[in-house]
This record gives sequence, structure tokens and C-alpha cells, in this order.
Amino acid sequence: MMEGLLDLISEVNGLLWGPPMLILLVGAGVYITIRTRAIQFAKFGLMCRETMAKIFHRGPKAEGDVTPFQALTVAMGGTVGVGNIAGVATAIALGGPGAVFWMFVSGLVGMATKFAEVVLGMHYRRRVPGEPMMGGPMMYIERGLGRRWRWLAILFAAFGALAAFGIGNMVQANAVAGGMKDFLHVPRGVTGAILVVAVGLVTIGGIKRIAHVAMVCVPFMCILYILGAVVVVILYAAKIPEVVALVVEHAFTPTAASGGFLGATIQMAIRWGVARGVFSNEAGLGSAPIAHATARTDHPARQGFWGIFEVFVDTIIMCSLTAFVILLTGVWDCGAKAEALTMEAFAVPFGQTVGYALVVLSMILTAYDTNLAWCFYGETCTAYLFGHGHVTRRAYRVLWLPLTLVGALWRVDLVWAVSDVMNGLMAIPNLVALIVLAGVVVRLTRGFLAGESYQPPADG
Repeated sequence: MMEGLLDLISEVNGLLWGPPMLILLVGAGVYITIRTRAIQFAKFGLMCRETMAKIFHRGPKAEGDVTPFQALTVAMGGTVGVGNIAGVATAIALGGPGAVFWMFVSGLVGMATKFAEVVLGMHYRRRVPGEPMMGGPMMYIERGLGRRWRWLAILFAAFGALAAFGIGNMVQANAVAGGMKDFLHVPRGVTGAILVVAVGLVTIGGIKRIAHVAMVCVPFMCILYILGAVVVVILYAAKIPEVVALVVEHAFTPTAASGGFLGATIQMAIRWGVARGVFSNEAGLGSAPIAHATARTDHPARQGFWGIFEVFVDTIIMCSLTAFVILLTGVWDCGAKAEALTMEAFAVPFGQTVGYALVVLSMILTAYDTNLAWCFYGETCTAYLFGHGHVTRRAYRVLWLPLTLVGALWRVDLVWAVSDVMNGLMAIPNLVALIVLAGVVVRLTRGFLAGESYQPPADG
């Protein structure tokens, strides 16, 4: 029965993540890049000044629940997760080295996509009395496209509420449980139970408590993982030209079977590279604007630069480092998948004890942050669907916790497959809105760059 279900979901994935979806995802990023005059490249210096230079700035006195940096760490808690570790490894294991090229491309155009998402999420957000700021695709679909498009906003919120259980909950718990079992021989059920308690203690406090935890965990994890990966890259620096050539070559030619690798076509490289890139940076999914919309800022475009920064760190730096560690150490065709492949890669230079520990610790921190962030995303989508108030949000949290345990116990291929389906369904309404509302993004961006004061929507 389980095999039949997996086969069915795999067929749906094949259709959902086929050429039309890949063209829509990358095409939307290219379109927004053109409309904003390649803002992720042309204004890269400004992005650095608005983000890295203002990490400890509390932000202007404006509407919002948390500081711009706290909103970023919540969003990055959702993006910088198991996708950077297990997702990249899965892309290489199924799509070959060429998948890394397409993952990188998805990151470059994804920076523009995420910028547009955040700008629109901030522009069309709305304060709900007694609740966090309500923002995200459901709001910019309803308020930007008009009430007649509310059905599309409802679809996004429904897919978002369901997708959260996969991409943000069960997948994260599954990867951590797998790493703990492989490294410390801890039973999956025990790891799942610990995660349930740890997640529950934070989510009960809402966005502000999540933001405070993310502000500590996310930077620590990023620095730890990046330092470990950079050491590996330095140790194998002589092989970098060879690996770069391997990635570029197999981005446009099939990869033959070797060792435990079964081989991959060009379409597989593109599919797995883009799919896992999107799974990691979430550009186009519409999840991050839900967190960014809670930030205290005086202009949507100012927070939009944090969106560019988010994808840059997630994909261009962290995903690329994971890919290089796997390829430089030569374990990419050993037959291992997901987090097991990344663990094997780090074990080559550091030994199993240190290498496994680095990956497992990073996964625990990232999965924990991602779980917290996506609980907020899911409950916000649910609040949009069923009405605001503590009852709706608390009911979602109550359902969230036992599914964390289920995710830790389920088989990994089924969890990943379900998550891919939910991601694809969630992205479609958001991408439609981004393309239609690109003119609003351009207008707000030009106004910000010209120093004009921000005016919220007339009905806000």
C-alpha cells in the first residue's frame, strides 16, 4: 500500500514539477529581474548597506511586531533549513552534478522573486486587532488583484496551511531523526518526542517568541556550517576547477551511471536543481513574506532588500558550499541520499565523529528553526481561512505537534514526495500574483530609490 501511494505521488510530482512549472518559476524570476532592472545585481551594494550594515538596528518607528532583522531570522529559519543540507544532497544524488548549476541559477533569479514577494507582502499587509500583522500572498492577491480574485487567495492559504505540515514540519523532523539515528543511534521516536516538546515551548508564544529564538539560532547555525564547509573547500581547493567544469558540463549533457549513481538526463538535472533550490530558498512559494510582513519598517522596498539577502545567504552561499563539499570530496556517486550523503562528505576530511557531528548539529538547529517558522506560516494561512483569533491559531498548533512526531517516524522518500506536491500547488497562485503585480513592485521600488515617502494602499 505504501509503495502504491509513493508511486502515485511520484507521478503527480512528475506532472507538477514538469517543464511548465520550471518555466513558470524561473520565468517569473527573469521577468521580475527585467522589470526591476536586475535589482539583485544593480543594487547589491545598497542591499548590503540596508541589511548587513543594519543587523543590530531596531528599525524605524513604524507599524510592525518585530525588528527587520528579527523578521529576517524568522524567514531564514524557514528557508535555511534541511534543504541546505539534505535537499542539496538529494538534488545531486538524483540529478547529478549538473543539478548544482540549475540550483545556482534558481538562486540568482530567486533573489528578484523574493524581493518582489517581500515588497508586496509589506505593501498589502493589514493589522488584525490583537493578532500579528497579516501579510503574505493571500493578502496581496485579495487586496492587490481585487476581491474577485479572493478564490485564488483562498487556494494559496489552503495550500500553505497544508504545505507547512510537509516542508516545515515532517521533512524537518524526518531529517533530524535520521541524522540522530545514524550518528548517535537515538531511536526516531525519541528524537520526535524531544522535538515536539522543544517546538511546543516556543510556538505557544507566537511570532515574538519565535523571533527571539530565531535571532539566536539562525546566525549561530549559519556561521558554524559555513566555517566547516569553507575549511573543506580550502583543503580541496586544487580540485575546484575540475568540479566547476563537472557542474557546467553536466548541466547541459546527461550524466552517466557511476558507482552508486544511477545516471541522470538533462531534464532530471534541471528538475532536481530548480526543485531543491526552491525548496531551500522558497523564492516563489510565498512563505517568507508572511514573516517579513511583521517587520517594523517605513517602506516595503527597504524590507525587500532583506529578501534578496535571504536568498543570497541561503542558496548562493550555503547551498553552493554544501554542493562543493559533496563534489570536492568525491562522494557524490556513492549511492547515499539526503542528509546521509552530506554526512559522508564531511566525514572525508574530518572523520566520521567530527564530520557527522557538524552535520547533525547543523540539521538540529536548522530543522528546529524551520519548524518554528513554518508553524507561524501555517497558522497565519489558517487564520486567513477560518477567521482571526486565538482559537484558530491554537488549534493549528495543537495539530502541528503530533505531526512532528509522525514526520520523525515516516520513511524519507514519501515525506519528500508529499512536500514537493504541496510546494508546487502553493507556488502557482503566488507566481500568478507576482507577475500581475510586478508593476506595483516597480513603482514602489522607484519611489524608494528616489527618496519618496511611502503611502500605503488607499483601503489600508
